[in-house]
Amino acid sequence: MAKPTPLSGFPEFLPAQRFVEQEVIATLARTFELHGFANVETRAVEPMDQLLRKGDTSKEVYVLRRLQEDDSAKDKGIGLHFDLTVPFARYVLENAGKLEFPFRRYQVQKVWRGERPQEGRFREFTQADIDIVGRDDLPFHHDVEVARVMLEALSRLTFLPGFRLQVNNRKLIQGFYAGLGVTGDGIDEVMRLVDKLDKLDPAKVRELLLDEAGISEEQADKALALATIRSTDDSFVDRVRELDVKHELLDEGLDELATLVRACAPLATDTVRIEADLSIARGLDYYTGTVFETRLDGYESLGSICSGGRYDALASDGRTTYPGVGISLGVSRVLVPLVQRGVLTADRSVPSVVLVAVTDEESRSEADAIATVLRARDIPCEVAPSAAKFGKQIRHAERRGIPYVWFGSEVKDIRSGNQVAADPATWEPPNQDLRPQVLTTTASDSNTEGNPS
Repeated sequence: MAKPTPLSGFPEFLPAQRFVEQEVIATLARTFELHGFANVETRAVEPMDQLLRKGDTSKEVYVLRRLQEDDSAKDKGIGLHFDLTVPFARYVLENAGKLEFPFRRYQVQKVWRGERPQEGRFREFTQADIDIVGRDDLPFHHDVEVARVMLEALSRLTFLPGFRLQVNNRKLIQGFYAGLGVTGDGIDEVMRLVDKLDKLDPAKVRELLLDEAGISEEQADKALALATIRSTDDSFVDRVRELDVKHELLDEGLDELATLVRACAPLATDTVRIEADLSIARGLDYYTGTVFETRLDGYESLGSICSGGRYDALASDGRTTYPGVGISLGVSRVLVPLVQRGVLTADRSVPSVVLVAVTDEESRSEADAIATVLRARDIPCEVAPSAAKFGKQIRHAERRGIPYVWFGSEVKDIRSGNQVAADPATWEPPNQDLRPQVLTTTASDSNTEGNPS
C-alpha cells in the first residue's frame, strides 16, 4: 500500500499535540462546570430541513447517503451538523418537558463544514459551546454571565496567546440605523455590509452601502462613523450620542452593552480583554441583542475564533419560545495554527511519568509488580519493552519524554542524573511531573509535526 497523503481540512495531531488539545478541553470543562453548566452531547446528524432553517451555510452541509440507497430510504434527508447551536435548539424542543429552565449547558464536539480549507478553517473541527436557554423569557443578566464565564475560561488557558473579546448589541446598531431613517429590510442589509469591515476597506464598504443598500451619503457616513467606535469601558455611550441619532431601540442597546462591559471589566487581564466594538454585527440572522466575536493576539488573520450572542427565537414549538444566549470557542481554529507553527506542544508524548526498567526477561514479572503498585497510586507508568542494556532503556524513556526510570529499588531522574532509593508504595514524583506539561515557544516557522492539515 502506498503511503497515504494527508486529507485537507481534517486535522490530526501527534500524541504530544493531542495532549495540548485535551488540556484546553479539560480546562474549559472545569470552568464551565464551576458555573453550573451541565454537559450534553447531541447526535452527529440532523434532518436536512432542520439544518437549513437558519443562517447561510446550506451549501456547506455534508449530506449523508446510505450505500445502495433506494428512493424509499427513511434516512436519506440527513446531514452532519455544521455547528452545535442548531442541534442544541432541536435538543431543547425535544426534551423541554424534562429540562429545568433556565437550562445551562456546555458541549464540546466535532462538527463538519464543507468549506474550502485554509488556515483556521477546516472541514472537521472541534467546538466548545456554552448556552443558557429560558422558557418564554430570559433576563439580560444571562448575557453578562455568558461573557464573564468565557472570559474566565480563556484566562485559564495561560499557555495560549492573549484574547480580545469584542462585544456589540444588535439593538444598538438596528436602533441607530432606524434613527438614521433606514427602514425595513434596509436595516439588515446595512448591518450585513458594515459587518464586512474586517475584510474590506471602509471606502469599499461605503460604496456598497450606497449601491447595494441604497442609503444616502450622510446615512452611510454616520453608519461608518458608528462602526469606528471602540472602547474598553462605557465611554462609547457618549461617542454614540455625539453622532446625534435618536431611537428607543438604540437607547436600549446602549444600556445593555454598557452594563455588560462594566460587569466584565474586572475580569480583564494582561492577556484577556473585553472591548466594545460597534462594527460587530455577526452574519447569522437569528441574533437579536448581544453579539460576541474574539480575536487571538498575533493571529488576527484567523478571524473570530470565539463568537456568539443572544437569540430570542431560535427555538420554538409554536406555543412556547425558548430564548437563549451562547458563545462558541473554535478549539481547532485556535490550536491547529499554533501546533502547525510549533508554538504549542507537550513536554512528553505519553502520560507515563516512570519507565520501569527490566533487568532480564525472567524478572519482567518483578517490573510488572512495581508498575502495578505505582498505578494503584495513580502514578502513570510503563514497563520497558525489552531487557536491553540500561543505557538503551534510558534513551527509550528520553525519546518518549518520560522523566524517571525505575531500577529495582531505586529511581533515577534522567534529566538531572539524580538517583535515589525508592519504595513504589510511598514514592511520589513532583506534582509538575505527574502529568505532561504544555510547552510554549515563540517560533513561528518551526517544522510542522503530525497532520494538522
